[in-house]
Amino acid sequence: MTQKIDLKKMTSSAEKACKLMSVLSNRDRMILLCEISQGEKCVSELEETLQIHQPTLSQQLTVLRTEGLVKTRREGKLIYYSSVSPIAQSVMGILYEHYCTK
Repeated sequence: MTQKIDLKKMTSSAEKACKLMSVLSNRDRMILLCEISQGEKCVSELEETLQIHQPTLSQQLTVLRTEGLVKTRREGKLIYYSSVSPIAQSVMGILYEHYCTK
């Protein structure tokens, strides 16, 4: 890390950072967020692509929605999820860079 860390700022933001890391510490949620960050996806697409089945899929999507990382849009019977957290997307990008490109 090349940027000098302001300990007072980090201390005041640590709770939010820990909450995000806690959400991302679940494999299914991390993979779901990664897929959703590539573009809006409906539940059936996520289930088929990621092989995460009900009720796990619904539980993990609920956590992502509750934590404000994704939003939903209903179209008839289908529910679509899209990413709304630039911070989470940035963290996912760093994780991808360090763990998936080497």
